[in-house]
Amino acid sequence: MSLDSIRPWRTIERRQSRQIMVGSVPVGGDAPITVQTMTNTPTEDVSATIDQIRRCEEAGADIIRVSCPTAEATERFDEITRAAAIPIVADIHFHYKRALEAADKGAACLRINPGNIGSSERVAEVVRAAKANGCAIRIGVNAGSLEKDLLEKYGEPCPEALIESALDHIKLLQDHDFHDYKVAVKASDVFLAVAAYHGLAEAVDCPLHLGITEAGGLIGGTVKSSIGIGSLLWAGIGDTIRVSLSAEPEEEVRVGFEILKALGLRTRGVRVISCPSCARQGFDVIRTVQALEERLQHIKTPMSLSVLGCVVNGPGEARETDIGITGGGNGKHMVYLSGVTDHHVKSGDMLDHIVDLVEQRAAMIEDQMSDAGNADAVAAE
Repeated sequence: MSLDSIRPWRTIERRQSRQIMVGSVPVGGDAPITVQTMTNTPTEDVSATIDQIRRCEEAGADIIRVSCPTAEATERFDEITRAAAIPIVADIHFHYKRALEAADKGAACLRINPGNIGSSERVAEVVRAAKANGCAIRIGVNAGSLEKDLLEKYGEPCPEALIESALDHIKLLQDHDFHDYKVAVKASDVFLAVAAYHGLAEAVDCPLHLGITEAGGLIGGTVKSSIGIGSLLWAGIGDTIRVSLSAEPEEEVRVGFEILKALGLRTRGVRVISCPSCARQGFDVIRTVQALEERLQHIKTPMSLSVLGCVVNGPGEARETDIGITGGGNGKHMVYLSGVTDHHVKSGDMLDHIVDLVEQRAAMIEDQMSDAGNADAVAAE
């Protein structure tokens, strides 16, 4: 019996979309929902850009976007695409030649607004370059940069305006017989973005790239993105996501995965269940969780860890997790393995001990999956 039939309230019926390839990564259809971010280093600084891409890869990014605003930015773009282990999306605004150069130098996808590229012939040139190099195209509609005629027509950015802009851009590509595209209709207003995505999801069958743009800093932006992106994913809408934060791109990746993990859509890494702490706590829960989250970032294998300060809810939560720790008296705490009480650990040894247990379990799971021929699937997830 499947878990969905046992717990139907967890079921998410994903919108059916066409699948496209962004380099080696499938987007749409029944492919896992991918997590994206964007570099913020000067693209001309190839070394710094590659270093940042490496950090994002370690955090779990599936796809990464790199801005190409100038000829200098695309001059050594092939060095970046060759060094990256994940597909690179070239971010293009206005100047169609940057798209041609990026496509020739290994971009897996071009992020453009076809209407901003210029004449129909220029759009045709970009499409020819994309086809010749196996590039996908991401149409990026943004409430902050809508076309003047649409603002005059609707009076302000609204869902209908964003959807109409997207459909106009789609038609430009379809007129040139190009269909390997995905679309975003982003806004900093959560209500506007969510409404636009719902409308677009009904109007097209292409993959949708989700995001709440200019969402804010790490805390505020995470909250807005979780509400907007999370509600859309819960409704089955969305094939790839980018959490836009005024924070380092690795943080965008981590927040993106936490959104997906909370909805059961991806399972990469350690899912931590922890209490907010109170006077009953047998150890410093807040500092312990902070330290564990930092020290376990390298774990890619899916597993659950409960960290609770006392025995009120601790045993119940521990029964549902792979590894659990519940606070006890006199500096001795109960450790649970696979939901069963196993042994005690002292406060001073607790942190290192839990990290060791997680690493050991991850190694065991990876060995089992490798024996079954599924190691690549585990690492990718």
